[in-house]
Amino acid sequence: MRILLVVYDNDSYIPIFPQGLAYIASVMRKAGVDVCIYNQDIYHFPEEHLLELLSREHFDAVGVSVIGGYFQYRKLLKISAAINNAKKRPFYILGGHGPAPEPEFFLRKTKADVIVIGEGESTATELIEHISGQRKLDSIDGIAFIKDGGLIKTPKRNLIKEIDDIPFPAWDLFPMDQYSLIRAPKIKNSERCLPVLSGRGCPYKCNFCYRMDEGFRARSPESLIEEISLLKRDYHIGYIDFSDELLMSSISRTEKLCRAFIKAKLNVHWSCSGRLNFARLDILKLMKEAGCVFINYGIESLDENALIVMKKKLTVRQINEGIQNTLASGISPGLNVIFGNIGETAESLKLGVDFLLKYSDHSQLRTIRPVTPYPGSELYYYAIENGLLRDCEDFYENKHVNSDLLSVNFTDMSDDEFHRSLFEANSLLIENYYEAQMKKTLGNAKKLYLDMDASFRGFRQT
Repeated sequence: MRILLVVYDNDSYIPIFPQGLAYIASVMRKAGVDVCIYNQDIYHFPEEHLLELLSREHFDAVGVSVIGGYFQYRKLLKISAAINNAKKRPFYILGGHGPAPEPEFFLRKTKADVIVIGEGESTATELIEHISGQRKLDSIDGIAFIKDGGLIKTPKRNLIKEIDDIPFPAWDLFPMDQYSLIRAPKIKNSERCLPVLSGRGCPYKCNFCYRMDEGFRARSPESLIEEISLLKRDYHIGYIDFSDELLMSSISRTEKLCRAFIKAKLNVHWSCSGRLNFARLDILKLMKEAGCVFINYGIESLDENALIVMKKKLTVRQINEGIQNTLASGISPGLNVIFGNIGETAESLKLGVDFLLKYSDHSQLRTIRPVTPYPGSELYYYAIENGLLRDCEDFYENKHVNSDLLSVNFTDMSDDEFHRSLFEANSLLIENYYEAQMKKTLGNAKKLYLDMDASFRGFRQT
């Protein structure tokens, strides 16, 4: 059996390694499938190129996975058209957080044969059995499909409990020399970078999050050390970007991982997502010793009431103390702030801007985006129940046209007032960032010419 997995083009010069598809490729190959990868992301092929490939060569199935988003939705429609118009159209499998919350809408728009809902590793092997004629489609848990004009949604699939047992991603099927060039905060020019998943899920339930899986499942330190060691040996990776939603799921887990990394002498730099209620100075110093250089924090708002409404389980005091501790430890913080959740006001936005101006270390350009009620999130269903949004089609076809523009307005501001406020807020943040870069560059010039700094490596950015 031959299967083509399509990595869609997200318009990035250096795209992010498609970790989810690489896991699926690994389990499919283990099941005896000939897995081929179509890297539209690397080569920026037009959809006509995919159409020609599927019309020329035989594949038993084609798989596509997308997250939620205006760009991904429109790209998916183009890819689906290429698949459906192919002379040798394969069985079409669609997956990812994008289509999973509203499978009927996506099935009818893409004409996919089946949508995988939730984790795909076990489902993928059972779909292989169906394609080869050994299993009926409706006997497979965790999928949706159209039959006789109606939606069939099978029982929810149980989550994989022992995620250490999932095979490592099939790195060898992908152009790893390209993916390892991705840049990350505080990375050295000479360091190659790849993502690693330290766990699955999240114990929190923010109202804007569209994650489908309940709870959190952590990988063991031993499994992570084995994977990182392989990436160092086979792909010369010196920087690990932990790509899961929350490596800092607890103080005890964070401490356990860091001590294991130190003991194993991994000697890599790494970044992760963290929680500010766990950002104690002693833990952060341990993370720094273990190689951590950047922690991405979901702050979202500096309005105490807004934090309660969005179920962030954080206080403004915890946010300020956590960021102060992070900076004091020598780790760079990623400061994520959004605006426009239920009940937020212009003052909420000002609090966010003041916070970013105070604490940003300018390792990244940070702007404030409007909150988006992605299908599957609590905020999405709130919008429908309150007449702010009709349905999934209304969201993707009419409302969600860009992630930096308002899709649904949950505030008392008019849309024009909202966008004017965001423009003014982000103008301050953009000016502040580039002023800092200018000051840094002029400082380098002074060191170069007045102090004869021979370590200088040029003004041009690469």
